Amino acid sequence: MTAISTLNTQLAFSLLENKGVFAVLLGSGISRAAQIPTGWEITLDLIRRVAAAQGVQEQPDWAAWYRKETGIDPNYSTLVEELASSPEERRAILHSYIEPNEQDRVEKRKIPTEAHRAIADLVAAGYIRLVITTNFDRLMENALRDRGVEPTVVASVDALLGAEPLTHSACYVLKLHGDYKDARILNTDEELTSYPPRYDALLDRIFDEYGLIVCGWSGEWDHALRAALLRAPNRRYSVFWATRGELGDGAKELTDQRRARIIPITDANSFFNGLREFVETLSQTYRQNPLSTELLVNSTKRFLSKPESRIQLDEQFSKEAERLLAGLDSEEFSANGTWDIEAFRVRIKRYESATEPIARMVGVLGRWGDGTELPIVLDIVRGICRHADNNRGGLVPLLKVRSYPAVLVFTAYGLALTRAERWKDLRRFLTSEVWFDGKDQPTWVVEHLFLWAWSGGDPELWKSILGNRLHTPLSEHLLSIFRDWSKPFMGLTPDYELLFDRFELLASLTCFDRKPIEQAREELKSRNLAFVSMPVGRISWNTASHKKLSSELRSDPTRKTFLEAGFGKNNPERVELFFEHLRTFRSY
Repeated sequence: MTAISTLNTQLAFSLLENKGVFAVLLGSGISRAAQIPTGWEITLDLIRRVAAAQGVQEQPDWAAWYRKETGIDPNYSTLVEELASSPEERRAILHSYIEPNEQDRVEKRKIPTEAHRAIADLVAAGYIRLVITTNFDRLMENALRDRGVEPTVVASVDALLGAEPLTHSACYVLKLHGDYKDARILNTDEELTSYPPRYDALLDRIFDEYGLIVCGWSGEWDHALRAALLRAPNRRYSVFWATRGELGDGAKELTDQRRARIIPITDANSFFNGLREFVETLSQTYRQNPLSTELLVNSTKRFLSKPESRIQLDEQFSKEAERLLAGLDSEEFSANGTWDIEAFRVRIKRYESATEPIARMVGVLGRWGDGTELPIVLDIVRGICRHADNNRGGLVPLLKVRSYPAVLVFTAYGLALTRAERWKDLRRFLTSEVWFDGKDQPTWVVEHLFLWAWSGGDPELWKSILGNRLHTPLSEHLLSIFRDWSKPFMGLTPDYELLFDRFELLASLTCFDRKPIEQAREELKSRNLAFVSMPVGRISWNTASHKKLSSELRSDPTRKTFLEAGFGKNNPERVELFFEHLRTFRSY
């Protein structure tokens, strides 16, 4: 597999697994196929028009002629300032280059390109929610509206102040330089030296919280945008930079600083078309029939609501578990063969496709059950783990993830119990003693299936799978999956990510409960946390969640509720020791 196809595959998987997390940054090159000229082409044409008005004959190289006549390099900003003294006049100059006339429409010029339409399809499917562009044209907005998506368009500070919040918008289009029909467009060097403070604040948030796909932007101009990228502190999600030919020095500085993945492309149309098709193919190939899954979830709700239907409930779970285990016996899950990271990514998606129905069903049990359903869930987990242990030969990474479906079931039930605030049942589930192959004594479920306590939970392995540099890749991946999977049992959740982090925090605390309290005290005194005995998820870096949840768990009456449920072994000192260990771990 070539490096190019590998990067495209990584990008497609990143979009599929992190819906709505990636933003697209589009420059003038994206509109090139629509025959809307780039800034450089407009610059050369402006030189030609000025020279023609002065009676100068056609030149083979207008840039060279301009240098000879003026002694300086052609500069779009300088020419625009010389030709038009006011923003309104500059807007009028741009209008003729961007607005299609009747002949343009007949010949399909200055209308949305295949790239614009492919991006609009990805937006309509929910994979992309944010488009940032330096272009004045309206090709992106028109393509979105053609697909039935009405975007929130921000082309000025006034529009930003009155716009729907970014987090609530199905599609947000940020036009950094303005709109060609608005006199307040930014296009001179002076105007692009800095952005308004509100733009800077928004960009700081975007570049901190979103991954990025860059296409059609040289990275050489727009000093304010360059500055925003360079000052972004985090690399939580990857940056993919699509380029035709070699990058310039300015772009190289940005890609080096952001550790971007460089994707060589032929043109924007083929790049975005290919990306859309790849994402759609992956989505259709690896997901179960959504109607069948919906029927299973609905029947689980119906059987659970009627005590007299308990037999049917048990039978439904038995049949679905048998179907899952039979599918895991297929050749596509064999541990034999040669190592191939792309094939490994495909395998992970197939595990998720096979497990999704029963994971959603288990979530329903966790949300609306009464505790009597726990044996059903434990039987499913035991069955998957026993099946995984039956195969001992093959590639080590493939063997380690054979129990991944059990991790998905574990997470589904744990999240649902957290959503229902069934704290005693959650503690009982996490500490359920089960025998696993290779163990000389029973272990708690949480010690076997939670993050890096799980045999396949190596963070480095999941970084290679996801193709990014997340601090907690498996945790982030599960967060992304269950954002969609949990809809049938989560209901209206004000803050899904905080709920997910609460589940992880309680699972970490439960793992910590295995440590003798004397040992925990001594380790804290010596700060000897080289061997962390508790897996830690997003709470290890997510400061906002850490503050909220530590305050929640330490304050009465909430602390009393969790202690009575068994967390911290009913010992307030143990809870405090846990947070001290966590604080020390976070500082590493």
